[in-house]
Amino acid sequence: MVSKLSVRDFRCFSSLEIEFHPESTCIIGRNASGKTSLLEALAVLTRLQSPKANSLLQLIRIGAKGLVTDGFVSDYHLQFYYSASRRKLALDAVVQKSSNTYLDIAKVVYLANSDIGLIQGSSDARRRFLDFVGSQLFGNYREILRSYEKALHSRNHYLKMIPSRRREVNAYSKPLLQFGHQLTNLRAFLLERLEPPTIESFAAISDRNETLSLCYQSGATADFEKALRESEGEESRFRTTVVGPHRDDFQLYLNTKPAELFASEGQQRTVAIALKLAQSKVLELEFKKPPLLLLDDVFGELDPVRRNRLFSALPSRGQRVVTTTHLDWLDSLPAGKLYRIHESSPGDRILEKVT
Repeated sequence: MVSKLSVRDFRCFSSLEIEFHPESTCIIGRNASGKTSLLEALAVLTRLQSPKANSLLQLIRIGAKGLVTDGFVSDYHLQFYYSASRRKLALDAVVQKSSNTYLDIAKVVYLANSDIGLIQGSSDARRRFLDFVGSQLFGNYREILRSYEKALHSRNHYLKMIPSRRREVNAYSKPLLQFGHQLTNLRAFLLERLEPPTIESFAAISDRNETLSLCYQSGATADFEKALRESEGEESRFRTTVVGPHRDDFQLYLNTKPAELFASEGQQRTVAIALKLAQSKVLELEFKKPPLLLLDDVFGELDPVRRNRLFSALPSRGQRVVTTTHLDWLDSLPAGKLYRIHESSPGDRILEKVT
């Protein structure tokens, strides 16, 4: 449970402090008022990564050198500083050399209006979703992912040289294969665990008798080493590694047809929400306690039937932080804190406590 958050030079905030209710906290504000950034700051505080951005550098306020997130979660004091040249994290005022203990404190599920990109968008969004879940579920996932990305970056560096440095390229093929196999296996296993609760959650929200299925698509053939060897010609032409887990994807099928092509927008939003609810169920089952739920304006884009079904499908236990532009459905929320966020001066925001 998160009780307090302070941020400095994060996105649109020069500084901000907020206290949270143990059950429900609602933040009201117009579009582009900073609601999403506040939830993103909670994700960065607890997970040291953003569910929306590939790089933390994108989160530093324009003109600032670095960002700070500081907060109290489950009676622990978490502090994180990040800049282009420095990264520092502390747990109960003790600087941590490793992030392992820090990351054990909290598990997070982030639901956003933009989650429809999991269905409509590119494979990047779906890989980022798997990585955000996998890094919380498997203790070695983050290290394996970073090791693979490091090998991939180095390999591509030598492929881009003219002429390409095949000897150096081949040297990085070994760690690429080693960590690539591990990453693919973890992602495939993760999707296997997510599929049943995703189907269950989709059925609970949808008002129709529809069937849903998930299918993992590897960025290489079953024989990654062979695929890498056979792609040398393409690598020489494109000067980049063309096969591997960096091209992994998964497909969602609604009534046996690809959801991205044949599902309506309402159906696509329901599928995306079902994925996130499945993440919550898997994390709660694994760690015996519900994760922190961050819901970013997800109710407004749904019809009343799906909106009510979604609210009923949310875990009955655990803490929720919800953002919204209006209060039409607020009477369904449990008791908690209510804030209004607005711009106090150009480029800065303040929070006003309502209840």
